[in-house]
Amino acid sequence: FSAEQEAQALRKAMKGFGTDEDAIIDTLTKLNVSQRQQVLITYKSTIGRDLIDDLKSELSGNFEKVIIGLMTPTTMYDVHELRRALKGAGTDEGCLIEILASRTNAEIRHINENYKLQYGSTLEDDIVSDTSSMFRRVLVSLATGNRDEGTFVDEALAQQDAQCLYEAGEKKWGTDEVQFMSILCTRNRCHLLRVFDVYRGIANKDITESIKSEMSGDLEDALLAVVKCLRNKPAYFAERLYKSMKGLGTDDSTLIRVMVSRSEIDMLYIRREFLATYGKSLHSFIKGDCSGDYRKVLLRLCGG
Repeated sequence: FSAEQEAQALRKAMKGFGTDEDAIIDTLTKLNVSQRQQVLITYKSTIGRDLIDDLKSELSGNFEKVIIGLMTPTTMYDVHELRRALKGAGTDEGCLIEILASRTNAEIRHINENYKLQYGSTLEDDIVSDTSSMFRRVLVSLATGNRDEGTFVDEALAQQDAQCLYEAGEKKWGTDEVQFMSILCTRNRCHLLRVFDVYRGIANKDITESIKSEMSGDLEDALLAVVKCLRNKPAYFAERLYKSMKGLGTDDSTLIRVMVSRSEIDMLYIRREFLATYGKSLHSFIKGDCSGDYRKVLLRLCGG
């Protein structure tokens, strides 16, 4: 890998009349995120221009969004997406849920630090001013990045938590959402997987079915996302991708965000889950749903 070579290749693709989009796709998708950051710096020092500005002036639409996303460091990409979800036109609840339910404590801490540096307000303050009621409380809880990340399963506590969830929902008239939040958003993954097993025995149904029947709207979506991410994160992202493309129209912001943010983390597993769940490859879905350079770059990120 030579940052200088790649920087020159990008400049060549954009210099003069017209843009060589294929060259840009080839160059950027074969690099990883830290190599792309090196190219960014080298571009400025050897060519004396800002690569992001050049890309923005040459590209447009969804294709531009993917390319700029690839050029953004991982944490900052999450930060920008959260900010857009909170401060854009209307709130993008799906984006808030997806990022906060799926990132690790360390990732959440980095997001919080960078958010504050970038925008001068805290992520928590912006969540509080933009959302309401129980949904707000779940997001605030997830945004503290304070989940137990151990692997210890306390069998007695697992029985107690399962019973608690049952009594907070299925067993009573109305739902005690705070119980759901405090158990689902703070306990460690191994412990919760055990709680879900015990719960099925007590309630005779899966925890996700109870959440669906007890909650609604954004709160339901948020708690379901938490459970799905704990059980199988790649399957959760496969579902996000599927829903972004199925039916009329495409939810491009979700499609782009998942493809860019997971491309170097678990894309192989996401592809496997997608095929297993929906009987069609992610590759074929993208091919049928997108077009042009946008399709080309997403297919490259998808691989296979």
